[in-house]
Amino acid sequence: MKQALCKKFIYIIARIAAAGIFILPMRWGIFLGGKLGVLLFFLLKKHRLQAIENLNSAFGAEKSPREIFNTAKSVFRNLGKNAAEFINFPKINSRNIDRIVEAEGIEKIDKALAEKKGCIVLSCHLGNWELSAAYTSLKGYPANAIVRPLRDERFDRLVNNMRSSKGLGIIPRDSSFKKIAGILKSNQIVGILPDQDIDSVDGVFVDFFNRKAYTPTGPVALAMVTGAPIIPVFCIRQNGKHKFIVEEPIELEITGDKEKDILINTQKWTDMAQSYIRRYPEQWAWMHRRWKTQPV
Repeated sequence: MKQALCKKFIYIIARIAAAGIFILPMRWGIFLGGKLGVLLFFLLKKHRLQAIENLNSAFGAEKSPREIFNTAKSVFRNLGKNAAEFINFPKINSRNIDRIVEAEGIEKIDKALAEKKGCIVLSCHLGNWELSAAYTSLKGYPANAIVRPLRDERFDRLVNNMRSSKGLGIIPRDSSFKKIAGILKSNQIVGILPDQDIDSVDGVFVDFFNRKAYTPTGPVALAMVTGAPIIPVFCIRQNGKHKFIVEEPIELEITGDKEKDILINTQKWTDMAQSYIRRYPEQWAWMHRRWKTQPV
């Protein structure tokens, strides 16, 4: 009973805050979102310390304690801006999206879809991944995203309604492999963010910032079965706008040894993600316990 009341209170406060941000001009709302993100950095001690710990693990030999602290604070600022931009999704449409997002290499997605095998777009919790998905669908691509249900059904329904309002197809994470493969075979895009430690899904341990990190293997398995290319995509915050960067498809190594191939190709994707996270550490969600699961 107490937990339900607490969740209801949080939901109401969140809706009031969202309404306040939405009525502001978008630029002001995003500015306010960044400030609220910094406030949460100081209020949420557990998440602040986790972010600092992870950054020390990845960059401790390269950055001073002050640089680590400031990077962690910037992470929360970026997440606050992301939230404000998501709240403002109703204001974003196909007519103004190009003023918000600049694309680089999007023709690689066109080329992939021309092969009629669908396309697996891999990204990570870097920059503004929600805006990345919205951009793809607003530009007319048949885009879908595999999403993890939120614990609060009200938030989950609200967030997914916002996503689908931009034309994005929602694929629950527990959907069958066959269903997702079918979407790819109908020449659609399936977006996946496989950069978190989720021990409830199939995965392998790969090197990530010189530590073993449990990483989902679903994207590589889908590519091996369907022939759909894996294309890394990142939506980076730059100079008050966003840059939607499409990389070349990952060249899969297929030797006939399925387990070995999955490990090698999952490492290839992880190396690509790490290269972007290293370039933009202030834009990745470092408060996640990325190295929670360890080999026995």
